[in-house]
Amino acid sequence: MLTYLARRILLLLITLLVASLAIFVILEVLPGDAALLILGIEAQDDTLAALRAQMGLDRPAALRYLDWIGGLAAGTTGISHTYDVPVSQLIGERLTLTVPLALFALFLSTLIAIPLGMLAATRRGRPGDYGVMGFSQIGMAIPNFWFAILSILVFAVALGWFPASGFPGWDAGVGTALWALVLPAFSLALPEAAILARVTRTALLDTLGADYVRTARAKGLAPRRVLWGHVLRNALIPMTTIIGLQFAFLLAGSIVIEVVFALPGIGRLIFQAVSQRDLVVLRDVILLLVALVVVVNFLVDVAYTAIDPRTRRAP
Repeated sequence: MLTYLARRILLLLITLLVASLAIFVILEVLPGDAALLILGIEAQDDTLAALRAQMGLDRPAALRYLDWIGGLAAGTTGISHTYDVPVSQLIGERLTLTVPLALFALFLSTLIAIPLGMLAATRRGRPGDYGVMGFSQIGMAIPNFWFAILSILVFAVALGWFPASGFPGWDAGVGTALWALVLPAFSLALPEAAILARVTRTALLDTLGADYVRTARAKGLAPRRVLWGHVLRNALIPMTTIIGLQFAFLLAGSIVIEVVFALPGIGRLIFQAVSQRDLVVLRDVILLLVALVVVVNFLVDVAYTAIDPRTRRAP
């Protein structure tokens, strides 16, 4: 087990190093001048040169990359050109919204999808199965930003049940804060629930036809005990894969939803950094999201070994 974990951690570090190099190179080749964007087109050449020197843009790219990676390894980040504060401070403030929002959406997605997937698998070819498959098709087809706008019009504007936008902060109370996140979380969860319901149905159908399930039925075990004790546990690997990937997607893919609901999270920070060409913020936040995705995948792989120890021998 220790050898397996060491191999996976080494692969994780190599992935992050390659990702950091790719992020740096891509941001370097983007058109535009951050100093010119900050000072405006009427700025004097000497003023632009002074700001570029202050921002370190006049140094060779290789040195700036090594400085960036060295700083991150030492636990320090750059200073935002726009906000004039350390990027770590901005990230820390925004993660207090984005992570709970992603977890809330993942909870809703799982809560909706697994019962629907179980219903479809146990009612294969019957109206319940067709209903779940119809929900899955519609959920995957609807863009989440369109559903977000529709939910604002219905549940916030027409019915007045939820706030249309904004976040009161956790200081207002956990209940008040979570209430403001219901519509954004549901908008994020709907397409993920549609995908997870379909995967759950397929995984359960594959397991329902296994020999050991027929043996359990032949022994006279109750259908519910067979489903929960034998079928569901052995279908957990594909379901765990999708849930892990969905959490990573929800963290990285909340940009549009946070903009629609005016939520001060990581997604909105990325949107503002792109529009203001704040490359220091952009590269640190993107690398953070890549790191979160890689770490979540690592945790999913570790979960595999707990569910099925034979996966440790996989390359």
